[in-house]
Order: sequence, then C-alpha cells, then structure tokens
Amino acid sequence: MHNSARFDKPYFIEKLVSALSYITSGFVGFIWLLLGIFTKSKVRPFMKYHIFQSIFLAIAYFLLCQLLGMLGTIVSYIPFVNNLVLMVAYLLNAPILFGISIIQVLIYTLIIYLVVTSMQGRYSYLPWISDIIKMNVRN
Repeated sequence: MHNSARFDKPYFIEKLVSALSYITSGFVGFIWLLLGIFTKSKVRPFMKYHIFQSIFLAIAYFLLCQLLGMLGTIVSYIPFVNNLVLMVAYLLNAPILFGISIIQVLIYTLIIYLVVTSMQGRYSYLPWISDIIKMNVRN
C-alpha cells in the first residue's frame, strides 16, 4: 500500500522556486507561472500557495509603504503631532547594527521564515494572509 503523503511532498525544484519567489518579491514565481501556462503544465498546490503568497506580500508591502508615506505627509502639517511622527519614523528607520534598521530586521526575519518553511516543504502561516491565500488557491 502506498503512503499518499509521500507522493504529495514537493520536489526540490518546487521548494527552490518557492523560496526564490519570496526573495525576489514574487518575480521568480510569476515567471514560473508563465512557464506553466506556456507549457500547459499543472502547477501543484504547494507552488501555487507560496507563489501567490509571495506576490500578495510584495503588493501588500508596496501599498503599505505608499499609504504610510501619504499618511506621514498629511500628518506632517499637524502641529505637535508632526514631531512625534518624525521621531517614531526616525527610530524605526535609524541604522542600529551594521547599518540595518529595526524595520529591515523585521522584514528580513519574515523573509527568512518564509524561505526556510518553503525549503522544508511546509506551508508557512501568516495570520490573515495565509488564510486568504488558502481560500483562493484551488487544487
């Protein structure tokens, strides 16, 4: 009797493309999806999950940066609040160790977590985001 879980394990190339997709903000995964369309091959659920999650995270990060930039511009016109916002922004973006800020440490930690879990062949979990991806990725 065959163990079906053994056959559902992702191949090394799938793990590698998933990890590279996180590192390149979804670009490698997008190319992989395009290659899958052109060759008419089916992309397995593990790959879809990680590729779509990496693309979703890249878009969400871009939109969050734009939104915070606009919000910072608006708040900069409010007296007393502008100094507080500037101090918080400076503290989060100031280089702490080896020229890396707190925000960069958090982003790199998240990327490392996602890369490691995808290389292990596991589905990484990020609250809300992974739930959205699971609902939209079909077998």
